Amino acid sequence: MKKQSGFTLVEFTVAMGVTLIALAAAMLAFRDATNANQNVTMRSDMSENYRAGLNLIEQDLIQTGTGIPTAGITVPSSAGTAACPNGTSLINRPLLTGATTFPKCNTTLPSIEPGNDLGPFITSPDATSAVNTDVITMLYADNTLGLDVAPVNQPASGANPGCAGSIGNLGQSVKFDTSVNCVVIGPSGDQVNAGDLIMFSNAKGNAIAVATSVSWPTVNFAKGDAFGFNQTGAASGTLIQLQNTDATGKPDGTYPPTTATRIWMITYYLDNLVDPAHVRLIRRVNFNPGQVVGETLENLQFTYNFNDGKTANQSSIPVGFSETQIRSVNIFLGARSTNQFTQTHKYMRSNFQTQVSLRSMAYVNQYQ
Repeated sequence: MKKQSGFTLVEFTVAMGVTLIALAAAMLAFRDATNANQNVTMRSDMSENYRAGLNLIEQDLIQTGTGIPTAGITVPSSAGTAACPNGTSLINRPLLTGATTFPKCNTTLPSIEPGNDLGPFITSPDATSAVNTDVITMLYADNTLGLDVAPVNQPASGANPGCAGSIGNLGQSVKFDTSVNCVVIGPSGDQVNAGDLIMFSNAKGNAIAVATSVSWPTVNFAKGDAFGFNQTGAASGTLIQLQNTDATGKPDGTYPPTTATRIWMITYYLDNLVDPAHVRLIRRVNFNPGQVVGETLENLQFTYNFNDGKTANQSSIPVGFSETQIRSVNIFLGARSTNQFTQTHKYMRSNFQTQVSLRSMAYVNQYQ
């Protein structure tokens, strides 16, 4: 019979060994490429999560104090006590649970209010960290709605027709004169909405109220608002204290020329209630529902630098200082990957730190 050619057992074994080595090398290369891709993707997701929120925090901090009186906006307060000589206020503060107030001895609402440890206690799914988080609240005037073009009740003078708006004798409502020389509506046609904060200012001082209902151009300020601003019986800090007085010094129900300005109160905090495994960064305007601006975060911390150039990295207001002396804010935001990294079976983590100067509060006239 004619001899048949073929592979010997040795040749077949060698070929199988070479093939297996090549396949193993290819599989290892594929695994490494997959891990590298997952690594880059997860880090990119973390970066996007905290950078989007940080950008908004920075923008709001840069505007903080714009259009706000240097000493803050007067709020309703009772008579002074031994603990609070200047008066006591009980103004509710927007938080995740809404269970606290602004500092009770503050009779004014400052442009920025620290909230050390007022945020939720955050624990990680793999139990590697557990921290008390912070809250921050800031104020600035809205520049898209020109309520302050002229006083609401500006008397006519010469060629100036004035503004025929009016304020209720108990501060319960205001009616705007919609003439272009009195109010300028922004390009979006935005008007005052329920829940908006309106600051009133005249020669007597300033006060703040919450719009509870609107039938433009009339805005109502009913009692029982979420903040507790719409009061009439407080000893000071209400719209009544902005009225003219009679011969006995009591408010007579009329107002000197008074301007109105819409104010934004912006609060940032972490929310671990909706989805505890993926903590969210919340931006809240006034007492309106919060808006999610970042996801899967684990830490939010703020420290503050003051105007003496020495007092820095303070988590709260030191003795002898006030909120009006804050000049810059240090932000720390920690993020965690949504899922565990396949290679290590652990979550990946990243953090970002930055400092923002408060432009509208950063410059001080040392000669005053």
